[in-house]
Amino acid sequence: MLAIFKKKSRLTLGVDIGSTSVKLVELGLVDGRYQLECYGIEPLPAGAVVENNIIDVAVVGETVKRAWMRSGSTLKDAAVAVDGSALITKIIEVHAGLSDTDMQCQVSVEAEQYISYPIDELAFDFEVLGPGAVGSEMVTVLLVACRSEQIQRREDVCAIANLNCKAVDIQAYTMQRAFELVAEQLSNESSRQLVAIVDVGATLTTLSILDNNNVIYTREQLFGGQQLTAAVQRCYGLSEEDAERAKKKGRLPDEYKLEVLQPFIDSLLQAVMRSLQLFYASSDHSTVDCIVMAGGTANLLGLHPQLSEHTDIPVVLANPFAAMSVSPRVNATLLSRDAHSLMIACGLAMRGCH
Repeated sequence: MLAIFKKKSRLTLGVDIGSTSVKLVELGLVDGRYQLECYGIEPLPAGAVVENNIIDVAVVGETVKRAWMRSGSTLKDAAVAVDGSALITKIIEVHAGLSDTDMQCQVSVEAEQYISYPIDELAFDFEVLGPGAVGSEMVTVLLVACRSEQIQRREDVCAIANLNCKAVDIQAYTMQRAFELVAEQLSNESSRQLVAIVDVGATLTTLSILDNNNVIYTREQLFGGQQLTAAVQRCYGLSEEDAERAKKKGRLPDEYKLEVLQPFIDSLLQAVMRSLQLFYASSDHSTVDCIVMAGGTANLLGLHPQLSEHTDIPVVLANPFAAMSVSPRVNATLLSRDAHSLMIACGLAMRGCH
């Protein structure tokens, strides 16, 4: 089982395995409110993870271990996530009144009819959404399935890092969970209506549309911060590692903003606008009330005002820790720089505090 919908009462370490880095977040509860206990970010060698697919399990496992040790966390139970492209989702109907065990067996049988992969190659989870058609004895069930290989690789990574993989979640759901914290920073009107979360990662840009904090649409594009890194490499003759470091620390010539950064922002704006237009075309909506930017590339200089100008929509930078107490162990300066990139890890860690 994926354990996507099962709530955990035990504290869980959120482990976000991206294409270029691993991010860990540990949350606690103080007087009924979240507290950030510690977090860690550790870069991944090139090629270890490609488009969210773990290629080198051993290298990723050792990187997670380093991130855990540097974070100072003592938690051993971990939650990880898979992206939407690795998932198969179906809405099915099964008989109401079944026990949990019988429901699981029935869902497994139904899954064989709707999913082309052999059932023994899949991990799946389900949630009852509500009653079926009026007068029927059926209930509507959301089925989520993933290739077992994707799950096994993440479990192996955790094992190498001496962690217990307790749950595998969906990135869009973890982002939705973390948005509960960001919503507190928005106006009441914006947080209750239609919100677009744009997660700009190293290789993927993901658009998630939330309607009253429920995910109703997701779309991924192969576009991210690595394109900017590659442009820096070409223009200034740097290695990928040096280009990434120079990009993050601002150690680039004055012409960088005009000749390299602005063309990348223009391309990113086009990618976001394209995703929004596809959402509008597939729904009854013609706009959203707010855009929340997340991910490692979300805080680029000039991005937010330009996106707001192009869309005529308010744009904010995600910070799930803004209203949260923070342990003295956490470097507040570094956190202010990293917060927008920790949404998925934070959403995973929130599982253990529900």
